[in-house]
Amino acid sequence: MAVNGWLCVSSYSCKTVRIPPVILLVGYPALRRDLSIICSEEHKTRRHAVKKVYIGLDVHKESIVIGVATGDRVFIHGKCSSDIQRFLKALRGLLKKYDLSKEDVAICYEAGPSGFTLARHLKRIGYKIDVIAPSLIPTKSGDRVKTDKRDARKLARLYRAGELTPVHVPDPEDEVMRDLGRARTDAIDNRTRARQRLTMFLMRNGHHYTGRSSWTEAHRRYLRELVLIDPIQKLILEEYLQTVDLAEKRVEALEEHMRIRSENWARNDFVLALQALKGFRFTAAMIIASELGDLTRFSHPSQLMAYLGVVPSENSSGNKRNQGAITKTGNTHARWILVEIAHAYRTAPKVSKELSRRQEGQHGKVKTLSWKAQNRLHKRYIRLRMRRLHENKVKVAIARELVGFIWELAHVMKNIKEPSQIPA
Repeated sequence: MAVNGWLCVSSYSCKTVRIPPVILLVGYPALRRDLSIICSEEHKTRRHAVKKVYIGLDVHKESIVIGVATGDRVFIHGKCSSDIQRFLKALRGLLKKYDLSKEDVAICYEAGPSGFTLARHLKRIGYKIDVIAPSLIPTKSGDRVKTDKRDARKLARLYRAGELTPVHVPDPEDEVMRDLGRARTDAIDNRTRARQRLTMFLMRNGHHYTGRSSWTEAHRRYLRELVLIDPIQKLILEEYLQTVDLAEKRVEALEEHMRIRSENWARNDFVLALQALKGFRFTAAMIIASELGDLTRFSHPSQLMAYLGVVPSENSSGNKRNQGAITKTGNTHARWILVEIAHAYRTAPKVSKELSRRQEGQHGKVKTLSWKAQNRLHKRYIRLRMRRLHENKVKVAIARELVGFIWELAHVMKNIKEPSQIPA
């Protein structure tokens, strides 16, 4: 546009550059270069003004639906295979189509059976990625239609609004140890079922072991020497015994692998410190350490209690406060272990021979915390029992307070390690 013989060039940001007509006729090279720089900078300003872009992924075993939320709209980009390389190809196509970089996008998907492999891979190559807690996603009570595309758009829209809660992505080594602990628990369940099948088979045929303890050497000798009427029944008994023996060997092998692998684990010091607490042996300590990871990420023990689902639910309004059963959210495996351990605090405080052996080599602060936990939790147990509360409610209450001591132990171990990390 010409004004009084001058050419006015408008940029994206409404800035105007006035160029004299004489210079235009001459074709001054430096001016053309300056104009190109101005236009380029203004184009970059405009391009960055339309981002950030939020991507929601509806991840399944065989496919991934990609939802996109920008500043003014939410739409579906497409659907691709759940193979990581094919998904990355689709993601690069999205970035190229809308002229985006890795820093311009934030990606999220729901935690589920697909695990954290996708999140770790995207984080490794420079993307911002969050894995969302499915139980904390806001839902509309009147929304009765659910499809993959709707879920992807919903994730992208809520992620843009900041309404989603990410979960902690464990370290690969922590996840390996966690899988090892869960495999051992599965082996224990299989062993229990095998023993129950054998016991029920004998009861159906009129045989019942009357010894003091089951599955001791005396009990096994009784089973081996047991005489059944039909040879087929003796064959069935042998099959059940072989199944029980195999299940026991699996448990022993997995526990041995746990001990070998934990020696070089980064959280081995915390595992040893946990065993200084009453009720914690190696297996329980390793399961808690692998399931919960770095406990110092929780700023307060109440956050860890809520994470484990041992806090009471609540439905209050106005002047009325109604509390119900515990929420049972979060990690069920860790919660189960803690409730089982809480039963140990029903007895009077005492440093037994076994506990004293586990406390050897531990810092004085760890031993002090262990004794403090024994006194506090036993006193709490007695008071709750005197109120005639149900045994299970008492154990859950003790487990909730035990979580607080575990959180404190994690911070104590962190403070013990920090001075040694300072170079001399």
